[in-house]
Parts: sequence; structure tokens; C-alpha cells
Amino acid sequence: MNEELLDTVAGWLRDSAYTVALTGAGISTESGIPDFRGPQGVWTRDPEAEKRATLQHYMANRDARVASWKNRIGSPLWEAQPNAGHLALAELERKGKLQFLVTQNVDGLHVKAGTSLDRFVEIHGNVREFRCMNCTDRGDIERVLDRVRGGEEDPPCRSCGGILKTATISFGQGLVADDLRRAEEQSERAEVFLAIGSTLGVYPIANAPAIALYHGAKLVIVNNAPTEYDEHAHAIFRDQIGEVLPALVERV
Repeated sequence: MNEELLDTVAGWLRDSAYTVALTGAGISTESGIPDFRGPQGVWTRDPEAEKRATLQHYMANRDARVASWKNRIGSPLWEAQPNAGHLALAELERKGKLQFLVTQNVDGLHVKAGTSLDRFVEIHGNVREFRCMNCTDRGDIERVLDRVRGGEEDPPCRSCGGILKTATISFGQGLVADDLRRAEEQSERAEVFLAIGSTLGVYPIANAPAIALYHGAKLVIVNNAPTEYDEHAHAIFRDQIGEVLPALVERV
């Protein structure tokens, strides 16, 4: 790692009155959760899984829902634990130097690491909960997974009989407007914007760094591959997230 750059960015963080972070799949791969489009990605290995992540296909195709619930049972998400990167961001918050965190991930690892829910947006939802696509029923995903384990292949909503899915945002499904609004408003306030483990190519949340830059923020990218914002970044780290973030936080 570039020690001089670490010291410089740590100085920015110490001096910043408002720091915002955006995390993507790259931070969770270090916890054993595969990304989607990488060489060993979920969709690379199983193209049908990408179709199941499309709302219209999921809603119209019972076989897709059966396969989706079956895959949830054996998902690595349930055993995954926060890694050094997640823990470092939670520590940065405790030090008073991270005011808001937006994640594209649905795995809940930031919550497990101790990130405060009132300073946090899961812009693509989460797998900890289910929701009914017909009524307002919503709750702990274990309630549905227990039914799947008990033999219900495509468990319907017990309130209205509607189709259930995880409380994630699928392709073809709009983001929660309030979550997007909060993410954009927080990005406007940023003096330092940390973009971590994301290619910054999934919109509309990929607009967040542009919003921060427009309002004068310094952009710091931590990602092992090029991103769409590299030419605009004030600092770039290509090292492991679980090494960079703890080193930064230790210096703050």
C-alpha cells in the first residue's frame, strides 16, 4: 500500500466535518460472498440466476420462485461475517468521522459490524426481511425460510395469499424513493466521499459520487479494478479493502 497516500487521505478524514461512504459488492467478497458479474460471480456461473433477479420473471414464473427460495436456503449470506473493512467503517463512525453510509449490498454485514441504522441506507434492500408483493405484510425472512425447509416450495403470503420475495430491489423494481432521496442529500453534504468496492456503474446510485464532487467533496476510491469515476478521483487504492480501511482508520 502507498503509505504516503494513506497518510494524506487520513488527514482529509480527520479534517472533514462530513464524510459519506458508498459500498458495493467488493467489500463483501472478502467475507466469502461472491459478486454478481465477476469471474466467479453468481450470474457468471448461473445465467438463470440473473433472470430470477428480474422482477417480472420472478412474478410470472413459479419455477423461478421455487429455485430462488431453494437457493436462499443454502446461501453463503447466512454464515458470512463482517470482515475488517466492514468493522473499520463502523469504527470510523464511532470516531465521529463517518456521518453516513450507503450500501449497494443486501447482505446485512454492515449492520452486523455495528453501523448505526439511523446513519445508513441499504439502497437495494436486504435479505433479512421478506415482503408481500400484494399487501403490506413484511417481516423476518426466517419465517419464510422455515416454511421452505418444511416443504413449501413457493410459500404464499399468509395475510392475503400474494407472492412473497426477499425485501431486495430486483431488476425492473424501483428503488425506495425516500432511500434514494436520503442518499443524494447526504452526498451533497460530503466533504470526503469514500467509494468502496463498487465499479460505480449501477445507476441511479452511481450518481452519488458526481453529486458529492459537484458540491466540492474529495473523492476517494478503494476498488481492485477500474471504476467509471477514476479520472475524477482525488485518491485511488487498488489494494484489498480489508487492508486499506483499517490502515486509514488507524491513522484518523
